Amino acid sequence: MNPQASQQYLRTRILTATPEQLQLMLYDGAIRFGEQARAALELGNFEQSYNLISRTQKIITELSCTLKHDVSPDLCSKLSSLYTFAYKKLIEASIEHKVESLDEALSVLRYQRETWAMLLDHLGKQKAAAAANHLEMPAPSERMEASISMQG
Repeated sequence: MNPQASQQYLRTRILTATPEQLQLMLYDGAIRFGEQARAALELGNFEQSYNLISRTQKIITELSCTLKHDVSPDLCSKLSSLYTFAYKKLIEASIEHKVESLDEALSVLRYQRETWAMLLDHLGKQKAAAAANHLEMPAPSERMEASISMQG
């Protein structure tokens, strides 16, 4: 796929995504940049690792800033602590060139991403069940039952 088509696809995907899907995309991006930074650190390419870690930090900052403390203060406080921990580990990885610190931050991000994906799956099933319950299904009639044969 050419770069322009790829950018257009990503733009369309972002513009049509639900807020929940955007959150998942942020996790995916942070993990992707973090993994690329890890590879750069292992190769000793510190400038590239710095740039990639910075991108990961920007995403974590976005995740942290979009928490709605007025809706769920306890949950947001816990998430904020996790994001702060991951952010500090990224600083450590960038300054000290420690792959282990980067791995700790990635571990938090992967866990959060998996948790978010499970939540989206659960919510999707709930919405599907609710929609199915509101369907207008006709009751079976004698004619329908007569046309169904239990024989092969």
